[in-house]
Amino acid sequence: MHRLDTALAAFAHEAAHEAAHEAAPEAPVEAHSGARLDARVARLVAAVRPQPWESPARGAEHFGRLVEQLEADSDLRARVSAHLLGWTAGRRMTGFFTDSGILPATGFYSEGWRRIVHRVLPEVPDPLQLRDCIRLLFDHDDDWAWLEGIPQDLSQRFWYLLTAPDVANPTHWRAIAGQLLDALLVLAHRVSGIGFDHELMRAMPEFEAHSARFTGLAIEVHRFGEGYRAMLEHRAQAIEDERQILVLCDQCTESLDRVHRMARTQGTSLHLTYLLERGQASLRRIECIARLLGSPLREGTREPGMKAWADLMREAVRAETRRNSLGEYVTGLTALMALRVTDNAARSGEHYIAESRADYWQMWRSAMGAGVIIGMLALIKIGITGLPLPLAFDALLYSLNYGLGFVLIYLLHFTIATKQPAMTAQTLAAGLAQVGGDPRHDTEGIVDMIAAVCRSQIAAILGNIVIALPTAVAISEIGRRATGKSLIDADKAWHLLHDLDPLGWAIPHAALAGVFLFLSGVITGYFDNKATYAQIGRRVAQMPLLLGIGAQGLARRLGQLLDHSLGGIMGNLLFGAMLGCAGVIGVILGLPIDIRHIAFSSANLGYAIAGLDYAVPVRALVDAGIGVALIGITNLGVSFALALWMALRARRVTGIDKRALFMGVIRRLMRAPASFLMPGRA
Repeated sequence: MHRLDTALAAFAHEAAHEAAHEAAPEAPVEAHSGARLDARVARLVAAVRPQPWESPARGAEHFGRLVEQLEADSDLRARVSAHLLGWTAGRRMTGFFTDSGILPATGFYSEGWRRIVHRVLPEVPDPLQLRDCIRLLFDHDDDWAWLEGIPQDLSQRFWYLLTAPDVANPTHWRAIAGQLLDALLVLAHRVSGIGFDHELMRAMPEFEAHSARFTGLAIEVHRFGEGYRAMLEHRAQAIEDERQILVLCDQCTESLDRVHRMARTQGTSLHLTYLLERGQASLRRIECIARLLGSPLREGTREPGMKAWADLMREAVRAETRRNSLGEYVTGLTALMALRVTDNAARSGEHYIAESRADYWQMWRSAMGAGVIIGMLALIKIGITGLPLPLAFDALLYSLNYGLGFVLIYLLHFTIATKQPAMTAQTLAAGLAQVGGDPRHDTEGIVDMIAAVCRSQIAAILGNIVIALPTAVAISEIGRRATGKSLIDADKAWHLLHDLDPLGWAIPHAALAGVFLFLSGVITGYFDNKATYAQIGRRVAQMPLLLGIGAQGLARRLGQLLDHSLGGIMGNLLFGAMLGCAGVIGVILGLPIDIRHIAFSSANLGYAIAGLDYAVPVRALVDAGIGVALIGITNLGVSFALALWMALRARRVTGIDKRALFMGVIRRLMRAPASFLMPGRA
């Protein structure tokens, strides 16, 4: 016998035994034994829950079997309904309806810390609180996965069966409806307060004119609640339905959506994001409860109410099962921030993609300019390595060398090949988002973009390498002629070649550099967002210190620079700090931590060749060349993959048809392979 059949048989037997010993035909709701009913419900949940070796989809199959048995057996359905609804009505539900799935008022960091603490030191559950009972029933870490897999229509059928007039107890409904009204009022007052929040008015100055919508919602909910309670207590025959509440909810949602759209273009903060998410979730919950309460006011249909109840339970139960999930909390709350960051990066990425031949040759020129500077920076880095300095000074000088060099390259509008993936991945993700994640909707457009990204990346890499390596050789020759000796000795040259060995640590170190490249793109987007949201440029232009010394022109130019370039400057500076400190941290920890960057590696190869008087063994030269190529592939692959993953998550792009995308690229390669190397003629 299936374990669900066993659980239902035991449920029916216990219910029949209990009914035979009850003195009255119906016990008051408060008289139900919470522990006994909880145990019964727990057995049903355990019977539906997939076994550890089963996939989450099995949960939906078991749940469907439960619904079928309830449909087939009216006596069983009546007993399950009486116990489940009676147990639910005997709990305190207001907190479940107002808080489950809705962010608390404590703020981003306070809620994050609470989740960390409660993962280590769980709170003591209260068996009279419905939300605590839900967590006790669904106490497996992966319960949310199979619950989420239950089809919505199946969930509606389940609740439709249990609340049918022929089985549902009116006393239970009155108890549940009373707490739903309490929750509705709490949520309405919460939303009313959000309507006057300073942060929203700061983000959208005209938001103050929308505040009447939020107060009007609270007033309408209060009026609706008073009438509904009078009806439940038989003091009134009919009341106005919930439609006015839904109209006001739509108006309030539209106001918050406007702020949300402005935040995407004008910058956001964690607090604003938190506030918007809390307000929108509260409005959705008000709509859901209002539809549920309003359904009995209309004759002949229960479907809207059952859909609202099923949606409410689905969302709230899932939230309770994931209540202490820190990963889900951070992912959900940083979505708008991530989208703002990736939007900035996507706009930057458009400048890294060569659509026309003019763009293509400009990419070569900017990459070659960067190659000259990198050749010089590589020599400075080699020189710092030879200084007898404490590790802290080594880290500082390395970081300044990398950071200031990258900032110079950025301000001169040159291109470092490895900076491209973090930007172009965002542009590609934006293109996928426009076609809903399915490249079949616009295969040619997506493949065009991939081809443009490939040829741009190849041009940038070759532009860096073909100049960085000869620049290193040329500098070595100039130094030899000026000093009469090589700039680096043979031991150092062999050490540089060993660092490029593809069988050594070169590839893991290149992967770490790829992670840093991805982080530098995130940092760039973050500070671009910060500059816009905090109006840093305008504030710098009004600095009393600069204005006091009569430097109005300097203040204005500095403000304009920060408005347009703060993200790029900070991203490059901090990227340089990450590269500069990695090796020193490895030495301190005694771990093989370091970085390898393709442009610097090609320059180091040039210095090594010159340091050995061009007498490099062929095997060593081939190994080093392979190492440089693999370092470049690893740099680009890791940073591109991470940036694309983040951009797709931020834009909520899912279900990408990878096969359609792959086949589209293959067809283009066969039809026009040159398009991946050079743009066609206009």
